[in-house]
Amino acid sequence: MSLPLRDVYEQPTLADLLPSVIASAGAAGEHNRLELTDCARTVVLLVDGMGWNLLQRNSSAAPFLTGMTGQPIRAGFPTTTAVSLASLGTGLPSGRHGVTGYQAYLRELDSAFNWLRWTLAGTAVDQRTQLVPELVQAHPTVFERAVRDGIAVTTVVPRMFEGSGLTRAVLRGGTFVGVSAYGDLLARIVAAVGSAERTLVYGYLGEVDTLGHLYGPESPAWLAQLTVVDRFVEQLVDALPEGTRLVVTADHGMVDTSRGRRIDYDHCAGLSEDVTFIAGEPRCRHVHTERPDAVLERWRNELGDEMWVGTRDDVLAAGLFGPEPSPDAASRIGDVVAIGHGESSVIRTDGELVMSRLPGQHGALTEDELLIPVLSPDPIRRRTA
Repeated sequence: MSLPLRDVYEQPTLADLLPSVIASAGAAGEHNRLELTDCARTVVLLVDGMGWNLLQRNSSAAPFLTGMTGQPIRAGFPTTTAVSLASLGTGLPSGRHGVTGYQAYLRELDSAFNWLRWTLAGTAVDQRTQLVPELVQAHPTVFERAVRDGIAVTTVVPRMFEGSGLTRAVLRGGTFVGVSAYGDLLARIVAAVGSAERTLVYGYLGEVDTLGHLYGPESPAWLAQLTVVDRFVEQLVDALPEGTRLVVTADHGMVDTSRGRRIDYDHCAGLSEDVTFIAGEPRCRHVHTERPDAVLERWRNELGDEMWVGTRDDVLAAGLFGPEPSPDAASRIGDVVAIGHGESSVIRTDGELVMSRLPGQHGALTEDELLIPVLSPDPIRRRTA
């Protein structure tokens, strides 16, 4: 079976957003691939898990968001939070910044590693000393580049993210402002955006993704949370100083895997035989092995049409991780890679008990997962409201 998509980055992706924003604010040497109009002050609000297709299908739950001017772009690959935040923060595809999945095998640790938590996979063992974030991802972030050009940068996100490995690796630069709820998120964004002549403020909302995982995207709980976000964005638009641009985006969409085939790696000898490490997540699995040909054949036989199964060379040749991936990034891609079609997934009821129970998943290349919004309010509508 052929790959569902090639050359992910031939169209604009999330990695192009912040470079376009700071280019439009006058930053030298930055590429405005999204062709944003000139603007000195921009707020970028990322709503985790709010895919373009999900939003369009549920416009009645989010009338303000779907009434904004916008278009879909691609998240990048794999379609998962750690990868997308790294692409947002660095302006680079996954093969360049090196965050290649939710979990990845790192040869320097000889272990699977959780990028979001910066721990050994399946543990709470912090690795910030052993795996220094600023060295693991050494490319300057877009925030750092903006600050060098004189743009005041503020990151307004939940306070628990302060000093985390992922924050230090891909979102460093500027001023960190930790918040506790939607109220101080709004107030802190508004205060930060007016603090200098040229400003970039980044904000984050995670609850749409959380409820999508727990109950499934488009479930009653998910729809209720989407409406809360819709109202928040409307309030934020009303509160922002005149002349501020708001861009609302996301890191990925989601599918409901409870409606598809769920293959349990931990209880399927045809999948686990000869595997040294398994990483990634249910919709995009990275399989490391010393017998890739045998494992490839078994995985293809077991999964059939449910998932595309190929080799590291296959996905690199297809450009899924972008052009010219680094040697470190390439080593983190599985010898065998499995990418979900439809709503199928490879779960682990022993090794990933909680994740395996979640209906909402992402990571693959379906449009429901790959397409994300780039939305801005109509300034004429705002002035006459």
